[in-house]
Amino acid sequence: MVHSRLSAQLDDLARRDLLRARHVLEGPQGPRIVIDGREFLAFCSNDYLGLANHPRINAATIEAVRRFGVGAGASPLVTGHNALHQSVEEKLAAFTGLPRALHFPSGYQANIGAITSLAGRGDAVFSDQLNHASLIDGMRLSRAEVVPYAHCDTDALGRSLAASGAKHKLVATDSVFSMDGDIAPLPAILALCERHDAWLLVDDAHGFGVLGTKGRGALEHFGLASPRIVYVGTLGKAAGVSGAFVAGQEEVVETLLQHARTYMFSTAAPALLAAAVEESLAVMRDEAWRRAHLAALIATLKAGLAGSAARLAPSDTAIQPLIVGANAAALALAESLRARGILAPAIRPPTVPEGTARLRISLSAAHSIDDVGQLVKALRDELPSSACM
Repeated sequence: MVHSRLSAQLDDLARRDLLRARHVLEGPQGPRIVIDGREFLAFCSNDYLGLANHPRINAATIEAVRRFGVGAGASPLVTGHNALHQSVEEKLAAFTGLPRALHFPSGYQANIGAITSLAGRGDAVFSDQLNHASLIDGMRLSRAEVVPYAHCDTDALGRSLAASGAKHKLVATDSVFSMDGDIAPLPAILALCERHDAWLLVDDAHGFGVLGTKGRGALEHFGLASPRIVYVGTLGKAAGVSGAFVAGQEEVVETLLQHARTYMFSTAAPALLAAAVEESLAVMRDEAWRRAHLAALIATLKAGLAGSAARLAPSDTAIQPLIVGANAAALALAESLRARGILAPAIRPPTVPEGTARLRISLSAAHSIDDVGQLVKALRDELPSSACM
């Protein structure tokens, strides 16, 4: 039958404990969510600052609907770009300290649009092996040579850059790696780009809003500034909204506006999202306590699990991976937590390497210290002394 191949593939995923399913939430995103009528303490969203249901952002969104309706109606280069889009691009550029920004409907579109606009045949893109799928797909679509380097290995990157005879070079890296929570050594990478005349594209999806004293992201965290930097920020994580942006030099952003197919041939994001993002930036500025509280939660989790069987990966960010190993063991641990009213997702290959299945614990400023204490107690109870070894 025509569907037999697909059925066999799905059966194979099930046999290997790789079949995935969706949860259906019955209310807003937050530290506690309702699924099938039951409330869970959730450690599984990227809402790092707890802004996804913030009343100020909600109010700004409602007002934007009154003024501009819902649908943008056209691509940005036709009539889809309105005053709210223009305003939020200016605010995003100012927030990141870069000359100009371009707003995209999603982070996936932003990464693909940026890479395919800046690299092509005859060029080379140098990629950390743990980069996000959107960066990888952008490289493939660019038709440039893709040169992977070992995770955060600047020596390997330097050797590859030195050996390359490509016409143009682009280094692409996540800032905070989404499944490991570690931070790329951006100062060393930028120094290599300066030495070898390369662009540096930083995907700050999990750093924007969180890293830096003012939440301005990885560049503020490291004190970096360079005309070589192409900065991609995601707005559906710490900002609590949706969409993404690319910021950089005037010529870079104008090139994307003229050439990025994911921008040119997509209907513009609704103006209500632009208004929500603009208010989110204001909340991030006004409520700096959220970043301080998040740091306290991270420290509480790590201290609470110290000396236990839990193998937390080395991360100082809101992403705290608990390495389990086998797919079935990760699923079993996640299910045992679920039975106690706690959600922490089991992440399995191909998202992570074989043999490194894990719980991806995501902390949010909306969590309390007591919430984290409840998670710590549950993990200590459920993990035997030999687990995760």
